[in-house]
Amino acid sequence: MKIERFEDIEGWQQGRALASLVYAATRTTQFARDFGLRDQTQRASVSVMLNIAEGFDSGSNTEFVKFLRYAQRSCAEVQSAIYVALDQGYVSATEFTALYKQAELTRALIGGFIRYLLKHDQHKPAPPLEA
Repeated sequence: MKIERFEDIEGWQQGRALASLVYAATRTTQFARDFGLRDQTQRASVSVMLNIAEGFDSGSNTEFVKFLRYAQRSCAEVQSAIYVALDQGYVSATEFTALYKQAELTRALIGGFIRYLLKHDQHKPAPPLEA
């Protein structure tokens, strides 16, 4: 599939699903009252999508990869934050697992896309032609 818009990127699509799960989890009464953790977890989940979109418009694979790595870090930030939510009883073990796995899937897809972009970097010299 050709990627013509940032919305075509599977990592962005899964990042959107992650943000949706995070927002659903943070609506619960206890989680919603913990303003700092709630806001940080929401911001980290949205950051995945935003960094992919921003990097898409960066103009070079090198710059795009930089933003994709920020998106990966935001996935890890969500994973870390939901441990606190689990420990505080804001999410159940089932909710934790669903959130963690969605962040893990999103992070892995972004990682695969990074590897693809690095392999096909437009700034690398072309391979030698064979006669």
